Amino acid sequence: MTDTPPLADGYELSTDPARLDAERVHHWLSTDAYWAIGRDRDKQDRAIAGSLNYGVYDTASGEQVAYARVVTDRATFAWLCDVYVDRSVRGKGIGTALVTAIRDEMVPLGLRRMLLATHDAHEVYRKVGFAPLEVPERWMALVFEPPVSGGMPGSS
Repeated sequence: MTDTPPLADGYELSTDPARLDAERVHHWLSTDAYWAIGRDRDKQDRAIAGSLNYGVYDTASGEQVAYARVVTDRATFAWLCDVYVDRSVRGKGIGTALVTAIRDEMVPLGLRRMLLATHDAHEVYRKVGFAPLEVPERWMALVFEPPVSGGMPGSS
């Protein structure tokens, strides 16, 4: 594992659900995230309600600039999903710092594994310790809805 990179100056991480800008998160994901294009607001709100949520905020304005959520039993397994960094702040290491902080919060739970799916951000996650599945033929998925245009089956 790597050292935890700090967030860029002027940004802070919070897990406080009251700070979450659910409208903004929905807009980001439903209009700009290949895995969630077209996701309706009710579905997004239910996803938020059933997850551990992480936001990164501009300390001066309080505006949310990044989001991620984890679906977990807090004992054996976690799924990292909906990781999104606003286009205006990309390139500042916010995504890597966010995912690293999430990883570090999961470690004390004693999870066996944390999974994610990505189409194009392998290097970001590799920096944090993620690796391809060692034996992918052991894994299966039950897909209930067709993939979103350009998305991967089962990614959300």
